[in-house]
Amino acid sequence: MEQRNITWISKFMLLGFSERPELQPLIFGLFLSMYLITVLGNLLIILAIGSHSHLHTPMYFFLANLSFVDICFTSTTVPKMLLNIQTQSKVITYEDCITQMNFFIIFSGMDNLLLAVMAYDRFVAICHPLHYTVIMNPRLCGLLVLASWVTSVLHSLLQTSMVLQLSFCTEVEIPHFFCEFNQMIQLACSDTFLNNLVMYLAAVVLGGAPLAGILYSYSKIVSTIIGISSTQGKYKAFSTCASHLSLVSLFYCTVLGVYLSSAATQSSHSSAVASVMYTVVTPMLNPFIYSLRNRDIKRALKRIGGVPVM
Repeated sequence: MEQRNITWISKFMLLGFSERPELQPLIFGLFLSMYLITVLGNLLIILAIGSHSHLHTPMYFFLANLSFVDICFTSTTVPKMLLNIQTQSKVITYEDCITQMNFFIIFSGMDNLLLAVMAYDRFVAICHPLHYTVIMNPRLCGLLVLASWVTSVLHSLLQTSMVLQLSFCTEVEIPHFFCEFNQMIQLACSDTFLNNLVMYLAAVVLGGAPLAGILYSYSKIVSTIIGISSTQGKYKAFSTCASHLSLVSLFYCTVLGVYLSSAATQSSHSSAVASVMYTVVTPMLNPFIYSLRNRDIKRALKRIGGVPVM
């Protein structure tokens, strides 16, 4: 029987973005700034929603959950990268790499599912406004968020447990700034057919189903808005879902852009750079999208800052 050198690998090397030492301070400063903006911006959104009772509605409940997930999502990858740059080390232990990959899958899945839940909320609000408070009751809202967490955690446990069965024959270099799931599979020296099969099936089910739900919700929303007779009514209806539509467009466009560009160039370095868009930039921009487009959030933030509200 052929022996396999399975988990004798004790560490991996995260290659990051550049080998040039003169660029490391610039990369460190850039990512530290984006990380701090992401954390502070999303914390402000959570604080604004939690401290103002008129924001205790389903839409803002889901937004607060999304902000929390975005903080966790970015915190899964960026702090380790900053630490490696600061200590001039590229090492990540096998255990830390698996843990990072596990939480990355959880929070990226939560982002995807929460956007679908928020689309359903906007669908009910615009297409069935008279029944909105009955349909989107606190119990259903809690169940939708709980179901999203359970689905994401179970999916992550499945993928992680399968990666734990893979063999890594030598000390391997990961051409990324974090332990990206697909990169881990590619670097394995054992058979990865089952891993790839499950990965693609999960992408279709857990990626395609929420996207299909979002597209269906917005097709109904658009048809409802078109049927509204007054221009003011159309504008008011559209404004209630404009911020969410911006988030959906930003998230899916960046994710699709990453994987399409990496498939076209076959460059791991290009994939790492492109991944910054949905792992760092998108969570950073989410608070700005909602605070700039949403009058209620603006007012709540002004009250927190002690600014008089007109």
